[in-house]
Amino acid sequence: MLKIALQMDEIQNIDIRGDSSFALALEAADRGYEIFIYHPDNMAYIPGAGVTATGKWVQVRDDANNHVHVLSEARIDLTELDVILMRQDPPFDMHYITATYLLETIMDKVLVVNHPASVRNAPEKLVATQFHELMPPTLITSDISEIKAFRAEYENIIVKPLYGNGGSGVFHMKPEDTNLSSLIETMLLIDRSPLMIQQYLPAVSQGDKRVIMIDGVAAGAVNRVPAKGEARSNLHVGGKAERSDLDDKDLRIADAIGSFLKEKDLLFCGIDVIGGYLTEINVTSPTGLREIKTLSGIDLAVNIWDSITSKL
Repeated sequence: MLKIALQMDEIQNIDIRGDSSFALALEAADRGYEIFIYHPDNMAYIPGAGVTATGKWVQVRDDANNHVHVLSEARIDLTELDVILMRQDPPFDMHYITATYLLETIMDKVLVVNHPASVRNAPEKLVATQFHELMPPTLITSDISEIKAFRAEYENIIVKPLYGNGGSGVFHMKPEDTNLSSLIETMLLIDRSPLMIQQYLPAVSQGDKRVIMIDGVAAGAVNRVPAKGEARSNLHVGGKAERSDLDDKDLRIADAIGSFLKEKDLLFCGIDVIGGYLTEINVTSPTGLREIKTLSGIDLAVNIWDSITSKL
């Protein structure tokens, strides 16, 4: 029987209807695996001795009113495990990066998914730019004059934090908006990191498709349609999930980046596609599994665990 861990945010507080970490935990439970849950804050590293974590051995069930039962609390040596799923949500900051360094020290004794070094070296908005020919016009900068020049060329633009997540801090700036400079100044006061500026894609009104990639291969998709008057399609800001199949444009993008993901041991990823353009490659804690199962009956958590266990 495998012993597996999920490094994630507090499991008692999740919404199981749309949580991919929970989908993976459910499938692990169905396979009879022992499940340990811990948060990165509860990791400890003693050079030469190893990495420990304080957390909980749990049972999970697909019941919104009673989805987790704590069997016991424990402090364990993480090398006692067979698999660790690194699933805490961004922001992708030094706290997140430090956790990847700690996990990397035990990679010779336990399988960590996704590979910590590859996660660290693949910030989700930046890594997509390696495939710029698949993206809409994009600019990454903190320079207001550069942003103004980009807006003058493309008029309708999207402004978002480079290391944000979940649609937080994403703005659609229309040609008639007069507060661009003030917005940029405020965003840079909150976080000194550069911003990502992209040409606005009107096709977003028809949906932002999340394509699930498993070991470099497109396995399924869900379309996320923004609420009326919104430019953001993220589900937790009001977007609606709709059933979606993989089309030729999705497969073209997946084929172009699949070998890169496989080479970097980025086993479970989600790519975002709007109107046939790649906008992001999500490698930290991609979502979409629960929505795909609800809408199509396909449980991609099975495929992910099949892929993981094939590497043990």
